[in-house]
Amino acid sequence: MEVQGRIKVIGETQTFGANGFRKREIVVTTEEQYPQHIMVEFVQDKTDLLNNYQVGQQVKVNINLRGREWVNPQGETKYFNSIQGWRIEAVQADAGAGNVPPVPPADAFEPAGELNKEDHDDLPF
Repeated sequence: MEVQGRIKVIGETQTFGANGFRKREIVVTTEEQYPQHIMVEFVQDKTDLLNNYQVGQQVKVNINLRGREWVNPQGETKYFNSIQGWRIEAVQADAGAGNVPPVPPADAFEPAGELNKEDHDDLPF
């Protein structure tokens, strides 16, 4: 799966526990009718992937959905979801826009000459 949008926030790398578990979060804002602010976490060696990106940059992030179960001290079972990134790449904001040829201005066309109403029009409409 993937999320595409503009980087809103890039967090600092956080380290947890004696084993040095590393995590870094990024927020990507989608560009659609109702923009969504999607937080994606990168873990361990994937945290370094964010070093070359800045806030405001257009990106595509490949993600995996993760879920886990936790039983609290009172015996209640809770479920948590996370979005984990594993690849990120820059996207050009106007990609493909340069492939469309420019449209000439309307005054570049000559007006139609004299039209004869009796000429047969073979257009189907």
